[in-house]
Amino acid sequence: MQTQIADSYRNTPDGEVAERILRSCVHCGFCLATCPTYQVLGNELDSPRGRIYLMKQVLEGATPTAKTQLHLDRCLTCRNCETTCPSGVEYGKLLDIGRHIVEENVGRSPLASATRAALKSGLGSSLLFNSALRLGQGVRGLMPGFLKARVPPAEHAGAWPAPRHQRRMLVLQGCVQPGLKPNINAAAARVLDRIGISLVAADEAGCCGALAHHLNDRDDGLNAARRNIDAWIPHLDAGVDAIVMTASGCGVMVKDYGWLLRDDAAYADKAVRVSAATKDISEILVGEAAALKPLAPRASRLTQKRIAYHPPCTLQHGQKLTGGVEVLLTDAGFELTPVAEKHLCCGSAGTYSILQPEIASQLKARKLGHLQAGDPEQIVTANIGCLTHLQSGSPIPVRHWVELLDEALAAP
Repeated sequence: MQTQIADSYRNTPDGEVAERILRSCVHCGFCLATCPTYQVLGNELDSPRGRIYLMKQVLEGATPTAKTQLHLDRCLTCRNCETTCPSGVEYGKLLDIGRHIVEENVGRSPLASATRAALKSGLGSSLLFNSALRLGQGVRGLMPGFLKARVPPAEHAGAWPAPRHQRRMLVLQGCVQPGLKPNINAAAARVLDRIGISLVAADEAGCCGALAHHLNDRDDGLNAARRNIDAWIPHLDAGVDAIVMTASGCGVMVKDYGWLLRDDAAYADKAVRVSAATKDISEILVGEAAALKPLAPRASRLTQKRIAYHPPCTLQHGQKLTGGVEVLLTDAGFELTPVAEKHLCCGSAGTYSILQPEIASQLKARKLGHLQAGDPEQIVTANIGCLTHLQSGSPIPVRHWVELLDEALAAP
């Protein structure tokens, strides 16, 4: 793509990255076929190619408008287009730059700004979120149906094994997951404990920064990354094997720390080290398949074994991890039902389901239709956002796949 970056952006870090990405696009349109918003809206400006044209115009000096911002806001950042693109266009990086520039030029209404600030603070703080969640759960029985669907009942985590192995790994507890689904990390700890690995958390670590990052607050997102790096580096120095992610949305963010902090002299090298050490729980367990195999039960021991698996976009498109979860579940005795359009987003996408509820609802209904088509007993996924979003519209239980693996390994 031929482009002439405006003087105000030329020779700046963002301008140089944007120009390189723009020049790699060949206008082929393959991305349209796999873009969820284009599938729903049918408007090319709500497709990767259309948004690339919009960002190109802005970077060449055109004045962005509220309409420009709307089309960029409607992107789920699922990065399905990157998986599809034959030219390797790094659309996600370009979108981060484009959104930031448009935000600076167009701004937000007071209400929109307040909503985004509340989401960032409320979801990014475990204290605030858990307090609000407990309050909501306390009056859940009095809520109308549409609200009750958004407030899950309280759950309890199973036992978390005490550290007892020479091999240790860190886990990011996350923002909302410990309150919503406390058993997920505990289940991961139990599975790893069975194969001789102790899972521990660094108390100083907090939100991965993805919430702020995708709400165009670069500073808060990077500050969260720096805080986590400071919390984890001493553990890496002490010899922990890896930093484990049980939420793929957090995983893709932490794996990008090296890129996001590349210009920070104090953190660039440490960020690269943290990103390199970060692994999704499926990566860890696929690598430990030989140790898991003797523990796998016979299929006859499983009380519920027909499951439908939804691979989150952050896992399959962001981290480029496919097939591992399916192999682990199949080896553990589960039967995976066929699911159409596995590549398409469920509509959760962090805060997207709150900020763009109509599109998110359509995508959720479409996804649940495919997941339920094979008559599964349970639906499983690998990200807390997808899990809660799908559960709000599903009569079938939706869980994290590692919980099922934990139960299978514990079967008598």
